[in-house]
Parts: sequence; C-alpha cells; structure tokens
Amino acid sequence: MTDYAQRRTMMVDTQVRPSDVTKFPIINAMLSVPREAFVPDHLREAAYMGDNIDLGGGRVVLEPRTLAKMLDALDIQPDELVLDIGSALGYSAAVIAHMAEAVVAVEENPEFAAEAQSLLPELGADNVAVHEGPLVQGAAEHGPFDVIVIEGAVATLPQALCDQLKDGGRMAVLFMEGSLGSVRIGYKIDGHMNWRFAFNAGAPVLPGFERHAAFTL
Repeated sequence: MTDYAQRRTMMVDTQVRPSDVTKFPIINAMLSVPREAFVPDHLREAAYMGDNIDLGGGRVVLEPRTLAKMLDALDIQPDELVLDIGSALGYSAAVIAHMAEAVVAVEENPEFAAEAQSLLPELGADNVAVHEGPLVQGAAEHGPFDVIVIEGAVATLPQALCDQLKDGGRMAVLFMEGSLGSVRIGYKIDGHMNWRFAFNAGAPVLPGFERHAAFTL
C-alpha cells in the first residue's frame, strides 16, 4: 500500500515550505487534499513529484510549488469568491476551497468536469461549483470574482476574464514568452489591470490562450 499521506507531508516539506510558502491555510490545504485522487489512475504514482502532471492536450496539474506560490501571492481570504480556470479533475479547486468562501471551477473537458463533480463533494469540498464550458470564457454568470487563478500558462489573456474580476480583485497568471514563464499578479484598479512580477515557473499554454499570429496580406 502506498502511503500517500506520508508523500503529501514530504511534498509540503520539500517543495512548498522551501519556496517560502508558510501561510497556515495553504500548508493545511496542501496537507489535507489527496492530490493522488485528482489525477487519472495511471498517474497516481507521479502525483507528488515536483513537476507538472501531464494530462494530455496541453493540460496539466500544476506542480505543487507553482500552485502554492500563486496562492501565497494572492492571499485568498475566507469571505472571497474565487474563479479557478482549467481545474481539470479539481485538485486546485479543492485546495482553494480550504481558503475561500466559494470556488467556481471552470473545465471544458466533459470527462474531467464530470469526474470533478463527483470527486469534490466526496472529498469534502462542497463549496465548489463545477462549471463546464470553454476556459477562455470563464463563468461570467457566477461573477464578479474577488480572485481568479489560471491552472496553466497563457500567451494571451482574454479580456473576458479580466472583465469578470471585481474592482479591487486580483488574479494570478503564468505568462509564457517562448520557453520562459513568469507568474504575475494582476490587480484591478479603476477597471484597469496592474501587473506585478511574482516568480518564474513553466507550464504548457492552455488551449485557447495561444498567441495568434496577426494575419498579413
């Protein structure tokens, strides 16, 4: 029998804490949520590696360090509504559910969405609503949101997502420029996004968030 609880503790002690993430709600959530339950069965053994878990089709479960540092920079409060874009089988949403009042998890892959819908309540994350639909569109009908997190990289960020952020809200986005990725925290002030560099990370660009070459004659 694999001791996943022991692996979870090791993940936090070797990947999360050394990345200067010490906020109790984040540590507690990452120790509590069984990461192995939110990946396809054949990837369970890789669940606690310090890498992105490849789900295919440009989709990943972000490595623990990246997610933890994003959440650390966002400093989610217990009365906040969070939009989690690209939550796949729901791991990130389950972690965020420990910190926020409620989470709307957007997933466009019907199989992932169905799996998340049954897994999340089963594992105690009953303050998460799974919204099946295109990632680039978000979930405007459930917003506006205090916080937005994107579970993967973007080359271009759709305006539709910025529009779903409350004024005074913030979002964590991993921007990829070639092979270099940087996570920035965007603060919405008077309707405009103001970005600050947080840390470097890498992930595949999510489908729909690619940079499209301008058409020229």
